[in-house]
Amino acid sequence: MRTAPTILHLDMDAFFASAEQASKPSLRGKAVVVGGLGPRGVVATASYEARVFGVNSAMPMAQARRLAPNAAYLVPRFGFYRSISEQVMGLLRALSPLVEPLSLDEAFVDLEAGGAAWDDESARLAGARLRADIRAVTGLTGSVGLAASKMLAKIASERAKPDGLVVIDPGSERALLGPLSVRTLPGVGPATGDHLRRAGITTVDEIAEAGEDELVRLVGKAHGHALYAMALAHDERPVVAERETKSVSVEDTYDVDIHDRIRVGLEVQRLADRCVRRLRGAGLSGRTIVLKVRRYDFSTLTRSETLRGPTDDPGVVREAAARLLDSVDTTGGVRLLGVGVSGLADYTQEDLFAQAAGEQVDLLEEEHAEEEESGDQTAPVERRWPAGHDVRHSGFGHGWVQGSGLGRVTVRFETPEDAGPGRVRTFRTDDPELEPAEPLPLVTRDAGELTAASGHLVAPPPENRRPDDPPVGSAQVSSEPASLPKSRSGREGGGATSRP
Repeated sequence: MRTAPTILHLDMDAFFASAEQASKPSLRGKAVVVGGLGPRGVVATASYEARVFGVNSAMPMAQARRLAPNAAYLVPRFGFYRSISEQVMGLLRALSPLVEPLSLDEAFVDLEAGGAAWDDESARLAGARLRADIRAVTGLTGSVGLAASKMLAKIASERAKPDGLVVIDPGSERALLGPLSVRTLPGVGPATGDHLRRAGITTVDEIAEAGEDELVRLVGKAHGHALYAMALAHDERPVVAERETKSVSVEDTYDVDIHDRIRVGLEVQRLADRCVRRLRGAGLSGRTIVLKVRRYDFSTLTRSETLRGPTDDPGVVREAAARLLDSVDTTGGVRLLGVGVSGLADYTQEDLFAQAAGEQVDLLEEEHAEEEESGDQTAPVERRWPAGHDVRHSGFGHGWVQGSGLGRVTVRFETPEDAGPGRVRTFRTDDPELEPAEPLPLVTRDAGELTAASGHLVAPPPENRRPDDPPVGSAQVSSEPASLPKSRSGREGGGATSRP
């Protein structure tokens, strides 16, 4: 392992919810829950204010509403979150060529590979500057962990939350890990944790004391060896810049179980087409078609079929998915369907002329279907206004949807730059002056306009520092935020910031 804490783990704080609070002044300091709002929706992210009531990610939305009935419940704006994520990842790539994104709001960075850090002091300074730059560019906060390995860097960032920086010094790892729960280690979920607990193992120290042979006996060869190594703080996994895509899939959960077999088949065809569009968008093809069916009793069935060669032909994928569906009993109803493609390649082995002809037929079918849909709509369909999404009114300007129903939509008119809550108005859902709008940026300044104190994110190497240069870092970095603009979310130290 390394001798300096030069692996960084960044985790944005309550990312989706914090982005919503920063863009909506009336929600700053309030409980905010982002996720699917249907009967079977789940929580994607809860603000720290909502977590006080026990609301957490992956919780059923119905349970969240019981715990925090007065919270703001919003539909995710993934395009908005993705744009912020791209800004954050850009800052990380300025630090090092080795950036390993884990999700929109989380990534590992090898600071040593980019020359951003080489010892304890420079690593601390790079972490502090990164936090300042994220706040300046996006208006949001992130927690940073620094250690000599990926496992420990992630543990450090968890301990830094919210809006902090924690460094685990090399040599102190065993003492830190020892008293922690076995669930702290990567790969130890509820099932493995319960299995170890029944064997009398509840802490990382007890894993190390049990020995490698006992762990292999308890949880199997591969998992046992890995657990023992992690308990001894051994983690040699490198930061990998590009993670290979192994599969492409889409799935839908239905608010009401589907009982009609014909409709189930139509849904599978629709999902197959969506999957192929995503596959082609990534410039990929695949050999194995996978069908996922979750039935009324929560039992989940997976069926797959491997083709002779890779394909990105929607007709081929639809037919394979339909064959797989024939082998599944949907009696009683279906609550979730999914179609995926694995065994990916960047080429196809099918007849190009036949595939081109198939694409032309598909286009004609899609155009015909669109014409039929437009012809069937004798009455106008009520416009949908998802809660939390952006709108613009010709008379009142930019706002967001607070709620809709019974032919009415309620809008709060405010922007990220407003100091306080905006006014609320209610309109007919078909009001011609009300239109969907693109999200406004959280920070109006140019992303390149960083302060002189953190403009390059990289401290000079020791040999290039002058005697009169200020000291790099400090003896101890706590989880307190750096001196930066005042909070916009109403949460001390953990919220979004006002524009500089």
